[in-house]
Amino acid sequence: RTSFQKSCLSKGVANGGMAQFQETMRQQLESSMHDELEKLLDTTTGAEREVSKKDFEGFKNLFHRFLQVKGPSVEWIKIQRPPEDSIQPYDKIAARGLPDNVANSLNKLVVVKLNGGLGTSMGCKGPKSLISVRNENTFLDLTVQQIEHLNKTYNTDVPLVLMNSFNTDEDTKKILQKYTHHRVKIHTFNQSRYPRINKESLLPVSTNLRMTGQNAEGWYPPGHGDIYASFYNSGLLDQLIEQGKEYIFVSNIDNLGATVDLHILHHLVSQPNGKRCEFVMEVTDKTRADVKGGTLIQYEGKLRLLEIAQVPKAHVDEFKSVSKFKIFNTNNLWISLPAIKRLQEQNAMDMEIIVNPKTLDGGQNVIQLETAVGAAIKCFDNALGINVPRSRFLPVKTTSDLLLVMSNLYSLDAGSLNMSPKREFPTTPHVKLGSSFTKVQEYLIRFESIPDMLELDHLTVSGDVTFGKNVSLKGTVIIIANHGDRIDIPAGSMLENKIVSGNLRILDH
Repeated sequence: RTSFQKSCLSKGVANGGMAQFQETMRQQLESSMHDELEKLLDTTTGAEREVSKKDFEGFKNLFHRFLQVKGPSVEWIKIQRPPEDSIQPYDKIAARGLPDNVANSLNKLVVVKLNGGLGTSMGCKGPKSLISVRNENTFLDLTVQQIEHLNKTYNTDVPLVLMNSFNTDEDTKKILQKYTHHRVKIHTFNQSRYPRINKESLLPVSTNLRMTGQNAEGWYPPGHGDIYASFYNSGLLDQLIEQGKEYIFVSNIDNLGATVDLHILHHLVSQPNGKRCEFVMEVTDKTRADVKGGTLIQYEGKLRLLEIAQVPKAHVDEFKSVSKFKIFNTNNLWISLPAIKRLQEQNAMDMEIIVNPKTLDGGQNVIQLETAVGAAIKCFDNALGINVPRSRFLPVKTTSDLLLVMSNLYSLDAGSLNMSPKREFPTTPHVKLGSSFTKVQEYLIRFESIPDMLELDHLTVSGDVTFGKNVSLKGTVIIIANHGDRIDIPAGSMLENKIVSGNLRILDH
């Protein structure tokens, strides 16, 4: 709780009439917030004012709900395992085969990529989607290649929609010009821009709508749950429905496993009208690396996404248990376009609020209110989980992930990465590169060429380590250069089940 809320509570208890007092305080806070938002709107005119006004309507709604929250969003005792038929194995869906006319299904589809994130965590400037991941291809290049391949193969018109944020929009639009002659129509729309609020006063920290100087820190894109309202407000949703589109396939642009799956699409479009599944969440089996991932539960008769942020502290270990919660959300989602329109128009899109605390550069504590796209699953009719192979979840969040996708573990085919048939078991190795490899530029300098990793199980690298050309890594390899030491792995080395430590310099002479 904020200190403001605590003082309200203590005064409320002292004066009696707790509920009435809290309601009065809530109304005061909301009124102050509305006044501040009006002042912010008055700092601009024209189109920018109109866009911000729409954004602020969504923010007011979120802030109102934030003030109403009285405790945890779930009661642990009410959580049940989902019924058997609510999470279907992928094999069962795929066993039905494909229709003769795949094009009919594809022409009802739109691919949406979440493209609001920057590459800062990997030491890159600009949108994350513009980082090269394989053979000079960026995340965006691979996405365009995949959809173009579908459109050419089946003679279809599957469009690509990018949900940008104010952080990525300008740079992304510049780069889109290079795809004008590709067989993919590309549309973009922008996520909302919401004000960060002071943790104590619960009022915006920005003094105007500009994105310059210190003021830039006062704004944030409110999580991918914002897709429904932003997509609807942009007018693009209606436009696509008019073109006969029925479903969107949504995924993070950095998940290289999230390709269009024809079996899941066929399953969706072949349902009888009354039983139409409006929402599919792809889930996959949890491993020890995924213990923090959101999971599907049955709650008050509905399928629901449970995120770690919603779990009471006393139950966090239970939530992380691989035996109790066996699956997690990949954030690959298939959603009905008419259903999004209906829920938006009924104002019935209900997603739990994620309160994300941040500290600004000047040390000021703020909170940003966010929502997650998958949390809306409980609002849609006949929602379904599909337990997909792990290969559909291949996110690149770190340079350790980047090493895997750049290596010979995968081959690239029409923008899609496929595990090499030469690897004897389908699991990916566990790779942990130390802090000297965090930034992409530093990481690239440390590898003269990407090692052969076909038989690797586990790689840990720590300290000042470089790799020569044509190195081969097998089994479990641990390389640790202590502070002040450096290890150069010689060109052509083959390390199998080895621990390398100490100092090893290879100098040109």
